[in-house]
Amino acid sequence: MRLSALLVLCTSAIVAHGQSDTDHPSSTVVSIQPIEASTSSIDSLAQIQYDPTTLEAVIASYDAPDVAPGAGLARVGIYDKAANAWASSTSILSLENFTKGYAPVITLSLGPDGNVIGVSCKSEKIDAGHTRDFGPKVTVRRTAGGKKPNLNRPIALSKEGKVEEEEPEKTFLQKYWMFGMGILLVLVLSGGGDK
Repeated sequence: MRLSALLVLCTSAIVAHGQSDTDHPSSTVVSIQPIEASTSSIDSLAQIQYDPTTLEAVIASYDAPDVAPGAGLARVGIYDKAANAWASSTSILSLENFTKGYAPVITLSLGPDGNVIGVSCKSEKIDAGHTRDFGPKVTVRRTAGGKKPNLNRPIALSKEGKVEEEEPEKTFLQKYWMFGMGILLVLVLSGGGDK
């Protein structure tokens, strides 16, 4: 585990050194809090450097939590120590996700301005076939605007302020009754033969 942490630190140093002054990578600290009546300490889980434009991210440091046998649930998110409150939405997961045989995957959800608005964490089971790259991973996702609804025409109100009801469509006889009456009148007046 120490070798992978050293590899991550070297990679983040190379990435940070290779970026120009126009690139502004952001950094955030993901915190974890066990949900138990006896403890309420909030510890740092990982420090993540991410670029909101390219959605690339690197775990700069990772501190695996101490997991006791039969451990319960934990809350993961961005915690603001100055405000003494959670600064992002959090997710609940089992502490068994951090035991041996599992590799945690932290997902950061970014808002339109590039700030972290939510954190979730899950774990992948490490297979016997995995020979490397089984340490913690990070993914970054940007929220997208929802689909705009197709609106119909506005509702028309009468002078009294009530909704005007549409008149039902008239039948053929209702539309053209006058022609039928005209034809009938012509037949009646011109009808009748000589006896």
